[in-house]
Amino acid sequence: MNHLSRRRFVKGGLLAAAATGLGGCASRGSVNGHTSVRPLAKVRGANEEIRVGIIGVRGKGNDHIRMFRAVPGVRIVAICDADRKILATRAKEMTEFDGAEVDTYLDMRYLFDRDDIDAVSTATPNHWHALASIWACQSGKDMYVEKPVCHNIYEGRKLVEAARRYDRIVQAGTQNRSSTGLMEAAQFIRDGNLGRIVRGRAFCYKRRESIGKVDAPQPVPDHIDYDLWAGPAPLDPITRRQFHYDWHWVWATGNGDIGNQGIHEMDMARWLLGEDKLAPRVMSIGGRFGYDDDGETPNTQIAILDYDTAPLIFEVRGLPRQTDDSAMDHYRGVRIGVCIECENGYFAGSHGGGWAFDNNDNRIRQFKAQGPENHVANFIQAVRSRKQSDLNADVLEGHISSSLCHQANISHRLGAAASQGEILEAIRGDAGAIDSYERFREHLSANDIYLEQTPATLGPWLAFDVNRERFQRGYLSEQANALVTREYRKPFVVPDRV
Repeated sequence: MNHLSRRRFVKGGLLAAAATGLGGCASRGSVNGHTSVRPLAKVRGANEEIRVGIIGVRGKGNDHIRMFRAVPGVRIVAICDADRKILATRAKEMTEFDGAEVDTYLDMRYLFDRDDIDAVSTATPNHWHALASIWACQSGKDMYVEKPVCHNIYEGRKLVEAARRYDRIVQAGTQNRSSTGLMEAAQFIRDGNLGRIVRGRAFCYKRRESIGKVDAPQPVPDHIDYDLWAGPAPLDPITRRQFHYDWHWVWATGNGDIGNQGIHEMDMARWLLGEDKLAPRVMSIGGRFGYDDDGETPNTQIAILDYDTAPLIFEVRGLPRQTDDSAMDHYRGVRIGVCIECENGYFAGSHGGGWAFDNNDNRIRQFKAQGPENHVANFIQAVRSRKQSDLNADVLEGHISSSLCHQANISHRLGAAASQGEILEAIRGDAGAIDSYERFREHLSANDIYLEQTPATLGPWLAFDVNRERFQRGYLSEQANALVTREYRKPFVVPDRV
């Protein structure tokens, strides 16, 4: 049998803390009240019901409820969230919609302990994604995990290992992988229709307001179990006004916009470039400009992932195109998307589709966005067939694309304020990077931010061993490798041996 028995599951530590009162809360029935054991590794018939649990149901998790509910033959039987208020709200909504009660849990370990749940999805904050998914694999359940699939490089690799060891179907929530339009575009580019690839560009030009600034730690709302919410992260005081969502801009729990919205575009760009490993060299230029708030992550950033065949240059902008303007900048018509530049033209796309152009900006061919909305259905198809190859976004692809974002952020976090001369020297000879930097500087100037007065952070060039997934010996490599993983708070530890 591929799934762990409850005895082995508890012995492994997943429920050890709960046994001493850490905090699961089943809405009705005992934790182990569901005892029907199913052979989870068999091929499932088209009419056989797939029973699903959903973890993290506030924002994106509510979308998961809607998406899984729309797939024929799927029934959501349990939901979990460390926020009692949102958990009760979703349970009430689901009961009214479906006409049947759904089991609720504060502690996901109780959900994993159920033998009658076939698959789980998670839309928790980023710092929970990998561990929740590893636990799902260890308990014999397939997993749909939101992007980024990991909070750091180490735990992403451990998640891939867990999926393979326990023969689980694990889909990354990068739904553009299910777009037939992008599949056609990738083949069109690989077939050489635009000539040799010169560089890939990806963009996340998405307006982000200041999150404000507090002068003292804020109380955790009494309806949130902060211990369970924090999980692998430290139980640090909350120093932001808004408890939910703004965790994206704090390193302990989030990855900035490159790892929030940007992971979609990073994945698209890497896919279209045809790269299947992490970048062998990386550096970052950026900062948090335009306001003084409690956010830690950059709101304006250039990341250079220096692949041997063609570089991938990623740009983040959270400020508008100019002061007192709500519109955002664009690059060749793209605000949130990609531009793959080739010798004889380029592909510009977003939201699952796009156009191929020649070098005179004439349209050559359209690739319509078709299929991203079927990403969950693709996951269920693979759950039924038991074929990893049926997945459009296997967890390995999710790990690599997520970890490109982490590589860039590591360079940024090890950087220091630098003059424009120092920045230009660091990217000397790279026309694509210089172009990105000049537009970066002009964008900030249009927002009344001048780099002579407010310098950007220049991250170091870091060499990376793509096979060992560690930074190579050299300048700041020890500090960089310390950021490949994190200190895990017991018992919420990503193990070295999964």
